[in-house]
Amino acid sequence: MANKLISEMGLPTSIANIFAARNITTAKEALSLTEFELMELLDVGMARVTSAVAHISEIVSPPTQTALSLMEQRVQNEYMAGHLPTRLKGLDEALGGGIPFGVLTELVGPPGIGKTQFCLKLSLLASLPASYGGLDGRVIYIDAESKFSSRRMIEIGSKSFPEIFHVEGMAKEMAGRILVLRPTSLSEFTESLQQIKISLLQNHVKLLVIDSMAALVTGEYDQGPTRQHSLGWHISFIKSIAEFSRIPIVVTNQWRAGVKL
Repeated sequence: MANKLISEMGLPTSIANIFAARNITTAKEALSLTEFELMELLDVGMARVTSAVAHISEIVSPPTQTALSLMEQRVQNEYMAGHLPTRLKGLDEALGGGIPFGVLTELVGPPGIGKTQFCLKLSLLASLPASYGGLDGRVIYIDAESKFSSRRMIEIGSKSFPEIFHVEGMAKEMAGRILVLRPTSLSEFTESLQQIKISLLQNHVKLLVIDSMAALVTGEYDQGPTRQHSLGWHISFIKSIAEFSRIPIVVTNQWRAGVKL
């Protein structure tokens, strides 16, 4: 919209011709100058300049939206995209169907509360065949704290989905659908993000888990703006991956009393 031609904006012919004569042809060129600069350049009164600027601004500015309409759009987008059911009735009801596709979902809590166990179960649900209510896909699991346990995952699978895991070879097949990455530093994780983005599409990935985000930053930066900026950049990038791939992305974070993440 910034490059929209002033001649196409419906301004009075007299003022539109003056803009053209001064070689100001687009909205960007007009709005990059102050009203005083335009008044001097166009050699017209302030009232005419103010009226022209208001008219141009109204045309090129995006329409305003209320917070309610934005929330309704997000709910609609999430509904259209789908959810990964957690199989926990109360939680699924609260989330409107489960972990939503296309957005980043953060799990925060103190150590030992069960965040990793929950992520292991989600990984199984994403890899289950569609006939059993799963997403029939692969999972990328970023294990920043070396807490991923294939043995524990199979135990969860055998208890939660006995009709599948008691079939010979099925446990091995499910485990083979979950790719575990263990970056040793934030820089190593950063370098792998672009490759992860490509891999999501090429390998039929249906879930990305990062357990935990804070652990990747801890030790590389002291508390302060640098750490907050690094976390902010990575979270923003991961959110863009969720929107790009339209899959659920789950990030865990530790909460400790007196510690700011």
